[in-house]
Amino acid sequence: MSAREAILGRARRALSDVPDVEPVLDVPVVRPAPARDLTHEQVVDLFDERVADYRAVVERASAASAAGAVAGALAGREPLAGSGPLRVLVPAGFPPELVPDGIEVVVDGPDVAVSELDRCDGVLSTAAVGIAETGTIILDHGPGQGRRAATLVPDLHVCVVRADQVVAGVPEAVAGLDPVRPHTWISGPSATSDIELDRVEGVHGPRTLHVVIVG
Repeated sequence: MSAREAILGRARRALSDVPDVEPVLDVPVVRPAPARDLTHEQVVDLFDERVADYRAVVERASAASAAGAVAGALAGREPLAGSGPLRVLVPAGFPPELVPDGIEVVVDGPDVAVSELDRCDGVLSTAAVGIAETGTIILDHGPGQGRRAATLVPDLHVCVVRADQVVAGVPEAVAGLDPVRPHTWISGPSATSDIELDRVEGVHGPRTLHVVIVG
């Protein structure tokens, strides 16, 4: 008797007293409506929900209240320096009216060393597009978004996404992106887990992602 036959024989004997059960084939499967079938308002609501599923902080704001929402995202945080104002990285092209008062602005640029980024308490950015079905934010590092390192090194990332930038799914997002530009896809704060499935945030990027949806 081969090893295969011996194993199958033991399996048959172990299952000899298990009754046969007819599979149930007529149970209806209820699936949510695809995001492409939703209104744009519902798409934005879904984006809000999916981003929050990743343990990001999501806040809705109007154009008039957006500056207050950004300031609120920074309020109450302890500066790395121990005292003084928060040092916040602000990429060129970020809307100046959304930059809060009372912070030390570090203007991002290629001459700003990574060690300097590591001393920043947070970073502000805009985005290129948001994907509702996956809760993903895409940066193409255009105006207001900074370079890739800018949104990976600081511990807090405050990202402003306009409601009209939110699309239903990945195909729509990719179709609207410039393929020659670099892209960073962000789904929640940085997180990883060990073999015990203990979740640790902030290992490979910002520990806190605060998304302000404007519109």
